[in-house]
Amino acid sequence: MKLLRDIIFIIAALLLTSVGNKALASSNFFFQQVSKQTDSTKKDTSKVKMRKSDLDEKVEYFAKDSTRVDRKNGIMYLYGRARVIYQDFELDADYIRFNSKDNTIFARGIKTDKGKYVGRPIFKMSSQGSSIADSLTYNTKTGKGTVSGVFTEQEGGFFSGGKTKMQPDNEFNVSGTTYSTCNLPEPHYGIHITKGIATETQIITGPVYLEFERVPLPIAIPFGFFPKPNKKSSGIILPTPGEDYTKGFSLTNGGYYLALNDYWDARLTGDIYTNGSYHLNLATNYIKRYKFGGNFNLAYASDRQGLEGTPEYDPQKNFHIGWTHSQNANARPGTTFSASVNAGTGNYFSVSAANGTYDINQIASNTMSSSIAYGKVFGDGLFNLTTSLSHSQETRAKTISLTLPQVSLNMSTISPFDSKNRVGEQKWYQKISVGYSMQASNTVSTREDLLFDKDGLKRFRNGMQHSIPISLPFNVLKYLNFNSSVNYSERWYLQTVQNRYFKRPNSSDSVAIDTVNGFKRAGEYSLSLGMSTKLYGGKKFKNLGSIKAIRHVMTPNVSFSYKPDFSTNNYGYYKNKVYYTNDLRPGKSVPLDGDNLVRDYQGLPQKYSIFEGAQYGGPSAGKQASIGFSVDNNVELKVSDSKDTTGTGEKKIPIIQGLNFSSSYNFVSPTKKLSPINFGGRSQFTDKLGFNFSGVFSPYAVQNVPITSGSGPNQTITYQYQEVDRYVWKDGKLPRLTSFNFSFDYSLNPEALKGRNKNMDALQNQTDQQQAGRTPEQIEQLQAISRDPNAFVDFNIPWNIAFSYSFNYNNALGLASTRTISNTLNFNGDFNLTPKWKIQFNSGYDFKAKTVSYTSFAIYRDLHCWDLSANWIPFGSYQSYSIDIKVKASILQDLKLSKRKGYYTKY
Repeated sequence: MKLLRDIIFIIAALLLTSVGNKALASSNFFFQQVSKQTDSTKKDTSKVKMRKSDLDEKVEYFAKDSTRVDRKNGIMYLYGRARVIYQDFELDADYIRFNSKDNTIFARGIKTDKGKYVGRPIFKMSSQGSSIADSLTYNTKTGKGTVSGVFTEQEGGFFSGGKTKMQPDNEFNVSGTTYSTCNLPEPHYGIHITKGIATETQIITGPVYLEFERVPLPIAIPFGFFPKPNKKSSGIILPTPGEDYTKGFSLTNGGYYLALNDYWDARLTGDIYTNGSYHLNLATNYIKRYKFGGNFNLAYASDRQGLEGTPEYDPQKNFHIGWTHSQNANARPGTTFSASVNAGTGNYFSVSAANGTYDINQIASNTMSSSIAYGKVFGDGLFNLTTSLSHSQETRAKTISLTLPQVSLNMSTISPFDSKNRVGEQKWYQKISVGYSMQASNTVSTREDLLFDKDGLKRFRNGMQHSIPISLPFNVLKYLNFNSSVNYSERWYLQTVQNRYFKRPNSSDSVAIDTVNGFKRAGEYSLSLGMSTKLYGGKKFKNLGSIKAIRHVMTPNVSFSYKPDFSTNNYGYYKNKVYYTNDLRPGKSVPLDGDNLVRDYQGLPQKYSIFEGAQYGGPSAGKQASIGFSVDNNVELKVSDSKDTTGTGEKKIPIIQGLNFSSSYNFVSPTKKLSPINFGGRSQFTDKLGFNFSGVFSPYAVQNVPITSGSGPNQTITYQYQEVDRYVWKDGKLPRLTSFNFSFDYSLNPEALKGRNKNMDALQNQTDQQQAGRTPEQIEQLQAISRDPNAFVDFNIPWNIAFSYSFNYNNALGLASTRTISNTLNFNGDFNLTPKWKIQFNSGYDFKAKTVSYTSFAIYRDLHCWDLSANWIPFGSYQSYSIDIKVKASILQDLKLSKRKGYYTKY
């Protein structure tokens, strides 16, 4: 009934704005000749010749072949691509006749010598699309008229055939009209309306039935009565019957629609299954044009799985909250507000089959996250304030992290000693720049079941951090670029910790962590000086075929940094680890007598930071004075361009992009002063192939080190391979490779990726008003496509196959026993079996596990105005299938047939 009501509404809207509404409402006309209409969607009213009469209204007209006036009978004839314009109504036909005595306008096409009917009347209003008819008659005095064989498009649907009679009181009689979303003259299917009456406030119809290939189905609605308000109205949403392989027969998406006002609506729907499962969903959309828009969803699900009497049959209750909000960029310049909330119980998507959508990307996902953000720029753009509330969940481990809130204040870098009216080059002190940033947050990470218990608020950690960078750039010898800087940061906390250590016989020591309330600040600073330059090298070739030259650009960087030891006693940020008496009574645990310090294996006292576990940590321990060095390399070839027809064109091919080596040396470190050597690079040889690689070299040797445990007669010595403080080159060896990562992507048809990215960009570039105006079903479909680019079925791309490969090697000690290797291959693609059949696939292989990864197949059949899709996951945790046949047009999205077997089937 909902579907039929929507169709009748569209018919009424079309009729009430068509030619009979007001286009020819007057019986007196003044004719004015105009040029031919070349496009029914655009007016061309350039005036060619004026003809005057004593008529009090104005009609503009044109005929390509001829115009004949029968003054005796008061009839005007227009032949050959004739056009008439009256107010905002336009009429085109190969034959138009106007009789001023009986006040009738008649328009029709003509038959060619071969018997083909051409030049049918085309009429339109300024606010409507064009409509085509076999013939049109209208009496301008009585307001009666007839339109025969109409064909028009309205909101994605097409009306064809039948006859429409227009009455003087804006009432319309319709008979034999077919509605379809198929745009063919002979549609594949349609909803046939035998007869009906439409007024401005209501619609009454006779029998209405479906027909396929002009064959009527034996199921019909005998009559219908529908109110037709001029604005949105509340009403009942009839459910859709269906079947689920596990949950049984169902009635889904039934409920009530609330049209609250022009800016806000709501929809309360539910699903019920014969096995006892049910879902409830509240969805609301809101929009304030040119201001903001969004939608809010609250869902609750109670699902049963398994046979009655089994533990799985007990209902699993879950909920989900979704909210999106976007603000027009021009609504409040300098101020932004956005929201993207995706939260709920961890089992909601897996148990409820993604609220009945069977979206495998939501079902297989094990994370949820949300963010609500507000930002403001003030102080003539000098300051930028952002605040946000965020959350993240790991659904399988059932852990949750909240940040309530996070605040960031950033000041643009300024030069306090420079003058706005300065003339000439800057003095050295005028180059000094100062910045400022502040971050504050309040966070908690815990399990879902512990978040709202009585101690939930005590688990929050909070703090504030200030940072003030000061820098001074300068050049030496023109090509050496130096930059010196001083960085000061300070952290504020309302809580610190105090640790008590206890000796445990025959086991490791234990520690008790006490929270100490009270404000505490922690400041630290560092100094740095850096230098960089560029070195160029190249060579031209004359006898290497298409290779013309090679170029190498090397960018070395050297930096020095210094930071004092903030763990010394005078700062008060660190305390000695002290053994306490093992007494659990409040206030009875005191430090042991004598030497109660906790010492390391060298006998040195150990310390701990009173800011352990704090939001932004605390000042670092140990003095730092290190030098860092890196070198970046880029190598490219210049070759002849085969596509250049002049024979002189050249192009560049990158051979190595960003090949970087980096390390550092800490002068004050007691051991292992040289850091591991990191390297990485990338290359993109063609549009189809590109790869990335990275790794780490260790400069230290590995030896079999003796380890002594126990004492006296129980003392034992074992040997274990460890990295020692000895450079490998002292033994005549090169640094040891401890890790290496390599990956590449390859597409056999890069046009497919370009087309998919273009479609994705088109979705993302929608305005907030357009997004808010979509139905919840359309929003969900767009979100599914955003999560899965393969959801695009593009029959214009005949085929595509893409591969991605990843290789990871790790071996910290260079031994066979410590070596781990993993490499995986993923591949996906699609191809047109015929111009109307497309097959998609997605799979991969894990070489370490020696097993096939997540695999899925999809088959699509383009049925012109319908489509058929089948999805199959043949094995694995999400083994399932689904078959859907549905109308393409979203206006008839309920006209579909589905069959599914859920992945969660237990019997």
